[in-house]
Amino acid sequence: MSSVRTRFAPSPTGYLHVGGLRTSLYNYLFAKHNNGSFILRIEDTDQSRKVEGATENLIESLHWAGIDFDEGPGKGGEFGPYIQSQRLKIYRDHVHQLLDNGRAYYCFCNSERLDQLRKKQSEANEATIYDRHCRNIPYEESKKRAESGEYVVRMKVPLDGELTFTDQIRGEVTFAYKIIDDQVILKSDGYPTYHLAVVVDDHTMAISHVIRGEEWLPSTPKHILLYKAFGWEVPQFAHLPLLLNPDKSKLSKRQGDIAVEDYRAKGYLKEALVNFVAFLGWNPGDNREIFHMDELVREFSIERAGKTGAIFNIDKLNWFNQQHIKIKGDDELLSLVKPIIVQRGWTNFSDDYIKQVIGQMKERVIVLHDFVNGCIYFYEDPATYDEKAKAKNWTADSPTQLTKLTEKFTALSTFDLSNIETALRSTAEELNVGAGKLIHPLRLAISGVSQGPSLFHLVEILGKETTLRRISLAIERLQ
Repeated sequence: MSSVRTRFAPSPTGYLHVGGLRTSLYNYLFAKHNNGSFILRIEDTDQSRKVEGATENLIESLHWAGIDFDEGPGKGGEFGPYIQSQRLKIYRDHVHQLLDNGRAYYCFCNSERLDQLRKKQSEANEATIYDRHCRNIPYEESKKRAESGEYVVRMKVPLDGELTFTDQIRGEVTFAYKIIDDQVILKSDGYPTYHLAVVVDDHTMAISHVIRGEEWLPSTPKHILLYKAFGWEVPQFAHLPLLLNPDKSKLSKRQGDIAVEDYRAKGYLKEALVNFVAFLGWNPGDNREIFHMDELVREFSIERAGKTGAIFNIDKLNWFNQQHIKIKGDDELLSLVKPIIVQRGWTNFSDDYIKQVIGQMKERVIVLHDFVNGCIYFYEDPATYDEKAKAKNWTADSPTQLTKLTEKFTALSTFDLSNIETALRSTAEELNVGAGKLIHPLRLAISGVSQGPSLFHLVEILGKETTLRRISLAIERLQ
């Protein structure tokens, strides 16, 4: 295989969509699997849609996910992506090349005429494409008109026949020329359209494989025609299936979060999100599901990408996140969880304390925030007590029984797991009750809830002072 070069080419219109994450990931994996290069290009030729700060956010989201690009022109010694708006002269030069060799033409139709044309075609149930009104104006005449009037430039599509190409995912694909529009390639503002810029860029950047979403499939024959018009080698194309909601509709903001930064903010691990997204249209061909980036690079092949839409199932993402949390080391989880704790204003907990909490909660959480929101009792005294647990587990005898238990706890010189359990069970024997008569009220008293990690581990982590204080508070409040 010749040198593999892939690219991700988003528009700076906002956040990085999870669909964009998948496209960039597949391009990155394919390039790295084949010892190739991955390029980032910002396609900002439509200046009206440009959002301030979007490019920086896209780069940051990609970097967070572990998808870094390999080259870029940069400025002042800085490294950066390719920016289309900085390459306008290149596009214009190529447009004039097409005009000079008769593969494109000036179009002077104004918006009013085009609107009337589209209306007429729609009413006749015809395809709404340009009627080639300006296509046969002699070149020299149109060139002179262009010097003093407003115009766009359109590509010349063959009038008859069809175009066939091989898509690496979909196989052989054929389009009839009669349904392909004489596409505008240079707008009246002097900016190229996507169709011209993407072809010029992919050629000049030596892109060997174009891996993109299936929404670009209808545009592919236009792009191939432009490659041929310039006399350039056509790259390999692979069009990925749509991402779908569980109801099979196209994934959209209306049905939930679709921005990478949303999932990051909610406490999803980058490894889990990347692993999950990789499986939205690809699989390794066996039962393995848990992959890290280096393993995905080793295993990835475009041949194993599917043709049908992939369901974005949040339950599956949650499962991936749980698995990746479980296999992460406690030190690494500490670096991810501690900032969440500090952000809540709790700055008095040692790293060792937080690691003990992580050790107890690791098997029980779904997202990183669950290390905090799912066990507030590790960080502050209960403000309320679960009513159902209170009705079930707190009896008239509970204050007396817990008071007896506090005497045993107070007497312990070493407040560790073994002594805590021994103290509770011996107290139960002395009171002639089952251990549950102390275990359940004690959990309610120190945590405010009825479920959580091992009670004895919970008491040990909280420590003697906090445990005794919370028992006293509960006795006072739950009378």
